[in-house]
Amino acid sequence: MLIKNNYKTLFYIFLLSHLIIWTITPSLSNVNLPLDTIEALAWGSNLSWGYSKHPPVSAFFVEVTYNFFGNRDWAFYLLSQIFVVIAFIYVWKLSNLIFKNKLYSLCSIFLLEGIYFYNFTSPEFNVNVCQLPFWALVIYYSWKSINYEKTSDLILLGIFMSIGFLTKYLFFYLLLSIKIIFFLNMLEKRNFKAKFMIPGIIFMIFLIPHVIWLFKNEFITITYALNRTGIEEVSLANHIYNPLTFLLKQIGILVPVIIMLLTFVNFKKINFKILKKDKYFLLLINLLPIFLIFLTSFVSGAKIRTMWMTPFYLFIGILLIQISKNSLNEKNIKKFLAVFLIFFIMSPLSYFYVSLSNEFKRTDYPGREISDLVQRRWDKNFSNDISIVVGDEWYAGNLSYHLSSRPTWFNTIENDLSSVTSNTGVIYTGNPNILKKFCPGIYGTIKPIGICMIGAK
Repeated sequence: MLIKNNYKTLFYIFLLSHLIIWTITPSLSNVNLPLDTIEALAWGSNLSWGYSKHPPVSAFFVEVTYNFFGNRDWAFYLLSQIFVVIAFIYVWKLSNLIFKNKLYSLCSIFLLEGIYFYNFTSPEFNVNVCQLPFWALVIYYSWKSINYEKTSDLILLGIFMSIGFLTKYLFFYLLLSIKIIFFLNMLEKRNFKAKFMIPGIIFMIFLIPHVIWLFKNEFITITYALNRTGIEEVSLANHIYNPLTFLLKQIGILVPVIIMLLTFVNFKKINFKILKKDKYFLLLINLLPIFLIFLTSFVSGAKIRTMWMTPFYLFIGILLIQISKNSLNEKNIKKFLAVFLIFFIMSPLSYFYVSLSNEFKRTDYPGREISDLVQRRWDKNFSNDISIVVGDEWYAGNLSYHLSSRPTWFNTIENDLSSVTSNTGVIYTGNPNILKKFCPGIYGTIKPIGICMIGAK
């Protein structure tokens, strides 16, 4: 009875529990923030309309967080979970619109706990996690726009499309899928309304600053994205091997979800006829982005990295429940909840174990300890603050994050070392053998990097 009458309450208890557990667990088990989060923080110290690896949105959110909380690691784990929770809220909202059944909505959310993207890998705030709420918002407002045709929904859709794409270019696969779905809807209704162009217009306007930045920086972000696929080293075999490997990994990702579903469903009664009326939306929004990225891999031979698929499965729970809702055995809800709880408890325990037992991880890097040492050495020799750190995103980025003065990070400074004045307050990091030869200030090493300090006496 408690379960039956409190599905909405259970949902919010789940959200709060998820947020707390996945904020506390990495905070206790990790010495240092993960690589991608440090990278985003490095970019955030030097806000721009783009970076060498990604568009600007993830850097903006970590910098806002830093301005509120400073260099407290837990704040960035919290940021990740806020993004996950917002995504879950809009999955819940859409499921309520579709099912008008709180039990089905709750189950569609709980199924997502079987996907490790939304728990085990979620503490690392990066562009994949940053996409989650915008992916969910775009799908939610796409459904509302198609069914209610409100101008306000179309405006919001355009805004969230823009932010999502400026988080990561892979968001394009969702946007292309949405475009196809809108086109099919237009054909079905046999009419076209000019206001359906609103999202596209907003998207193009929002994109202008980033496009200008791309031209000024020789499309460096796009070049990086293409290189990550290994497209320059493609052989004939890659056109078969890479897409098949991709498909097998996607099946593996969904195995825990299927296990959870098995406790709740009579598969003999499953009705796969879901392509009636607007129900094809669920099928297309879940499968079309995956098919398009598979097709990309097949045609180009590109390697699709598993973590890139983080946002793609947010609505898979709704689809599975929709397909199987006529065969759901509500008497088995307690069994379903029991299996869900097993996954819910084991995921943070597994994370904690892996974090403490595995050696030589990025999260074991003594970033704060090294920064304290650098600060003491700086204070002993110079009177001004450290305002700039130069080097790669990891070593120099950690200094930028941990140092109290929050120096601006640069990958490189075009001017040579001798042109930097002592009043600037600069620390260069890099290969110790190279840096030692050109350092005009105080040189030292903190394994495995060399450090050159230039400040005012």
